[in-house]
Amino acid sequence: MVEAGGSRMIGSVTTGILVVALLYVAQSIFAPLIFSLFVIALVWPCQAALQRWLPKLLALLITLIVTMVVIVAIGSAVAWGFGKLAQWLFVNAERFQTIYVEWTNWLEGHGVAVAGPLADRFDVSWLVGFVQGMAGRLNSFAGFALLVFIFVMLGLLEVEDFNTRLLAPAAQPYGMRILAANRVIGAKLRRFMIVRTFASVLTGLVVWVFALGAGLELAGAWGAIAFALNYIPFLGPFVATALPTLFAIAQFDSWQTAVVIFTSLNVIQFIIGSYLEPRLTGASLAISPFAVIFAVFFWSFMWGISGAFIGVPILIAFIVYCAATPSGKWIATLLSGGSKVELDNGS
Repeated sequence: MVEAGGSRMIGSVTTGILVVALLYVAQSIFAPLIFSLFVIALVWPCQAALQRWLPKLLALLITLIVTMVVIVAIGSAVAWGFGKLAQWLFVNAERFQTIYVEWTNWLEGHGVAVAGPLADRFDVSWLVGFVQGMAGRLNSFAGFALLVFIFVMLGLLEVEDFNTRLLAPAAQPYGMRILAANRVIGAKLRRFMIVRTFASVLTGLVVWVFALGAGLELAGAWGAIAFALNYIPFLGPFVATALPTLFAIAQFDSWQTAVVIFTSLNVIQFIIGSYLEPRLTGASLAISPFAVIFAVFFWSFMWGISGAFIGVPILIAFIVYCAATPSGKWIATLLSGGSKVELDNGS
C-alpha cells in the first residue's frame, strides 16, 4: 500500500516536471495560447453583447479590433518609454561613467573594494545595451501578437459551441464543473483587470506629475513605463522605481536627490498598490503574496515578459480549479489570502 502511494507520488512529480519542460521548450506556442485564453475570458462578455444586436462575424471583428488596439497600446507604451530612455542614455553615457568612477574611487578610499564580477559587469556600454535590448524585445512582439490574434479569433468563434459540449450528458460530471469554474475564472479575471487597469492609469499619471514637479527629465517616459509595468505585480513596480532613481543620479549628480525620488516613488507605489488596489479588488481576489511573487518570477522565467504579465491570471485560474475539486481544495486554501475559499460567481 505504501509502495503504491509512493509510486503514484513519483509518477505525479515526474509528470509535472515533464509538463513544465514542455511548456518551457514550446513557449512560442503555449505562451500566446494561454495569453489568448486570458484575453478571451476578458472580452467574451463584449462579444456576447454585440452578438445580440449585430451579426456574429461583425461582432467578432469589432471585438478583435478593440482587443488588439488595447494590447498594442500597452506594449507600445513600454517600447516608447524604453526607447526614449535608450536615446537619453546614449547621449548622456559619459555622465554615468563619470559618476561610476567617482563612486568607485570614494568606496575604495573608504576600504570598500568594488572589483571582481561587479566591476567587470557594470559599465555604460552594458547599461545602454540592456535598455536597448529591452526596447528591442518589446518592439519585436509582432509575431506573438499575430498568434494571439489568430487564437483569440478562433476561440471567440468556438466559445458557445464549447459550452454546449460541456453540457452534453457524455461530458458529465466534469463538464458542469469545468463550465462553473470557467465562469468564476472569467468573472475574477475581469474584476482583476479592471482594478489593475485603474491602478496602472492612476500610477502612470501620478508618476508623470511627480516627475514633472521634481524636474526629472523624460517625465512622459517614466509615466508610460510606470503605467505599463504596473500590470506585473512586484517586479514591474520595482523596475519602474529603480530606473528613474538611477537616471536621477546622473541628472542631478546628487545622491540625496536620488534618495528623495526613490522614496517618493515607493510611497506612490505603496499607496496605490498596497493600500488602494487591495480595497478595490476585495476578498474574492485575495491571494497569498508569496504565491503572487512566485507566479510572477516563475512564469517570467518560463515565458519572459508575456509570462510575467499573465502569471497572476494563471495563478487565479489554478486556484479556482483547485477549489472546484475536493482533492484540490487544500491547495486553493493555502494559496489564497483568506482562510476560506469558495467557488462562487467571483464577487
